[in-house]
Parts: sequence; structure tokens; C-alpha cells
Amino acid sequence: MASRPGILTDWPWKPLGSFKHVILVPWVIHNTYSFMVKDEKDLSGFLIFPVLLWRALHNQLWISLSRYRTAKGNNRIIDKGIEFDQVDRESSWDDQILFNGILMYIGSKTIPGASHLPMWRLDGVILTALIHMGPVEFLYYWLHRLLHHHYLYSRYHSHHHSSIVTEPITSVIHPFAEHISYFALFAIPMITTIMTGTASATCIAGYLTYIDVMNNMGHCNFELIPKWLFTIFPPLKYLMYTPSFHSLHHTQFRTNYSLFMPIYDYIYGTMDTSSNTLYENSLRRPEEAPDVVHLTHLTTPDSIYHLRLGLAHVASTPQKSKWYLWLMWPVTMWTMMLTWIYGRTFVVERNRFHKLRLQTWTIPKYNVQYNLQWQKVSINALIEEAVLEAEEKGVKVLSLGLLNQAKDLNRYGELYVQKVSQAQNEGGGWKQSSRCCRSE
Repeated sequence: MASRPGILTDWPWKPLGSFKHVILVPWVIHNTYSFMVKDEKDLSGFLIFPVLLWRALHNQLWISLSRYRTAKGNNRIIDKGIEFDQVDRESSWDDQILFNGILMYIGSKTIPGASHLPMWRLDGVILTALIHMGPVEFLYYWLHRLLHHHYLYSRYHSHHHSSIVTEPITSVIHPFAEHISYFALFAIPMITTIMTGTASATCIAGYLTYIDVMNNMGHCNFELIPKWLFTIFPPLKYLMYTPSFHSLHHTQFRTNYSLFMPIYDYIYGTMDTSSNTLYENSLRRPEEAPDVVHLTHLTTPDSIYHLRLGLAHVASTPQKSKWYLWLMWPVTMWTMMLTWIYGRTFVVERNRFHKLRLQTWTIPKYNVQYNLQWQKVSINALIEEAVLEAEEKGVKVLSLGLLNQAKDLNRYGELYVQKVSQAQNEGGGWKQSSRCCRSE
């Protein structure tokens, strides 16, 4: 919440709580019925709801990627954790998707030429790109600077800047009034192409996806843009920002105001002088070496949602059964296939207590697999690999939460203790005072 909330701070459907999604139901039913029953089918209107679903899934993929990379530590920009109040504040990140969806449904019915759009037009794509690079980026730059005026900042924009360590969804955490102004800006290319008869369903969906990609990327707390990209095409540094570029805006506040194109910060002298240094230092940052590792495993197929990498709302109450998880079985099956293909231990969470660094590693195996004879070889190999990796990284404490699944797996707990004893006898890096092994 902003320090001095102004008018139109809260979303209109806030009293609905978790039932807020019902506001889209009448629009979805109407458009689906019209497309299925009426002779004159409006494919572009029918596709609005799938586009909204895609945007929600797209955002969630960025959230999971960012949390995974931040937990690993390589290329991390700000070495701080996320506070609980930030998690609560950013839990309503889908409000902007509902808001955009309502306006798209209304626009498709009221704006002349907004219905029955063709699937593709190249001239509309070119016009959208030119309008975004010109008026949209320019107007956003000055709107952003205006929002940092103390009057508007204290009433609105400070809500966004409450998140110093950003996540992808931080990009859409604004008061309702701010989202009205942002949608008005991003609607300029879409309405212009509609009014000129050059709009297409693919162009509008693609433009919204571009906005989501750049918003999510810019608020990741790790650097992912390779340096060779700017080496091959130097002018790109004026046309595309990086996560470290925008991270400085959240720490310095009065620099790097641009939307996605830093050119206006260069023109008006608001470019942070440490942008290039932070970018290069973030790229060189190695993977974090933890002091303590808890090695665990998946249980049921739905347990993938209980990891912090997934849905925070579900992960916060892992002991409660959620009926809607049955509706997500395609995603569940896809994650099962992904863990089977990836087939190696992965980092799911990091915590820090003063100078003590802790990580949770997960074996991509489920309970049922521990009771299958033909799976024991691969499970043993994964455990051994994780133990050896922990040793290589200099982990001081390794907590094993796997040994109760099958008796044959106990030998790797013994293997771990043997390696500790051997290293102690040889005077290696495994210190007797700080190493332990615990079976749960």
C-alpha cells in the first residue's frame, strides 16, 4: 500500500476476494455462445479468453524461472531475500489481467472495426512497433517521472517501489489508478491499428505478449541478457533494457525511468552511471555455495505446486487439498514429463539467517517410484550425485529427507558418513565440527 493512498487505489472487485474471477464469466459465456451458435462467427472475440489464459500462464512461467535462478544465485543482481509482506502484496498480480480482459471485451463490442479481425496483417505489426517506439515509450518516460513527484509518489507509485528486491510479478503491482493510465498508453497502438483497418488478432495478442515479456524480464532479480548481444549490435543498448538496468531504478529511485527502451534516459540525462558496471558484475556472479542443504523429494504429482517455484498461494498451505488442482492435470502431467526428462536434482529455495546460507534441493522422483525396483538404480544415482555435489561446493551440513522411502537407499546415508569420515582422516575440507548427516 502507498504511504498516503489516493483515490482509486484499490481494485473495484477487491471485496470479492478470491471470487473476483467471476466478473469475466458473463463475457466468456456470451462470446463462446456467439461463436459456437451464431452463423457470423467472430474468431477474434472468441480468442480473448484464451489470450488471457496465456498471459496468466506466461507470467507464472516467468515467476518460476526467476525464483529458480534466484535460488541458485548465479547472475543474481541484489543479494537480499523477499519479505513476507511483499509476497502478500504481490499475490493479486492477476488483477491487471482481469482489468485488461474486461476492457478488451468492451472494446470488441463498442469500437468500430474491433470485431471480426483478421488473423494476420504485416502492416499492422509494423505500425504497432513504430507507435510503441515513438509515442508510447516517450509518453511513458514522462509519466513515470511525474509519478516520482512527491505528491503522486506518496499516493500511488510508492506502492510499486515498496519492493526493492523485485520479482517478475512486481512489474504489475500498482494501484488501480496507475493501471488505468498504463492501459491508456498501451492501447494507443491497438486502437490506432483498429481505426486504420490494419489490426489483426495475432498483432494484438503479440503486442500484449511483448509487454509481458519485457515487464517480467525487467523485474527479474537475475541478469539474463548476454553481453555478446550488445557486442554484435551496439545500438541495441538504446532499444532494450536489462534486468540490472531496471533494478537500479528500484534502488536509486530517480534514475533509469524508461519503459523498455533506455534511449530516453540517455537523451534526458537520467541514465544511472553504474548501469553498465552492475550489468557486467551480475553476469559474472557465480552460483551460490550454501552452508546448509536439505535434500528432499517430490511426493505426489500435485506436490509440484507446493514448491515455492510454483503457486505461492498453494505452496503456503501444502496440507490442504485444493479441488481446482484436478482441473490443472494437463500442467501436472507436463511437469511430470519435465522432471523425467530433466532428471537431476534442482534447487527450489534459498534462505539466509545472518551469514548462514541455506538451500533446499529436490530429487525429481515421486513416492510411488521409491517402491519400484527398476527405479532404485536411478534414484540411488541421483542421491549420490547430490551428495558429491554438496561435497564439491563445500556444504557444511547436509540434511537427508529421503532414507525412509526404501531400505535399499539407506546405503547412501552410510556412503555419506563414510565420505565425511574419510575426508576428516585425510584432513580435507569436511570439518568435523560443522558436518553432520541426519535421516528423516
